[in-house]
Amino acid sequence: MGFASILISAALVAQNATVVKAEDFVKFKELSYNFGKIKQGKPVTHDFQFTNISDKAVVVETATPSCGCTTPVWPQAPLAKGKDDKITAGFNALAQGAFNKSITVKFAGIDAPIELKISGEVLNADDYAKYEKEKGKAPKTGSRK
Repeated sequence: MGFASILISAALVAQNATVVKAEDFVKFKELSYNFGKIKQGKPVTHDFQFTNISDKAVVVETATPSCGCTTPVWPQAPLAKGKDDKITAGFNALAQGAFNKSITVKFAGIDAPIELKISGEVLNADDYAKYEKEKGKAPKTGSRK
């Protein structure tokens, strides 16, 4: 068997290797959340709920934010099969403007992580006050009898 044949065989084996994905073990209620418009300097949080859908306990190994303005909090204990838990995404809202941040969640023994995303727009105090005032003037929706 020549060197080229060995390389081709190795490449085919690598292509057929099964990648273990987090989605096969846990089910998140949602993978992204939009905070909408938020006031600058007022931190916000969102809980990403998930369920262990596997037949064994799962452990969140790490939850790594895309930057220092995002702070994830994740369960430290193993999560038994069929049980629910959450990863809380905190955002400090210090910088004005639109934001799109992510948290990469790695589960122990699972190759492919899951990416959670948060987004929104941070407004300064004056712009946020204008936004709240305009929002309050919005027509009420609902059914009339």
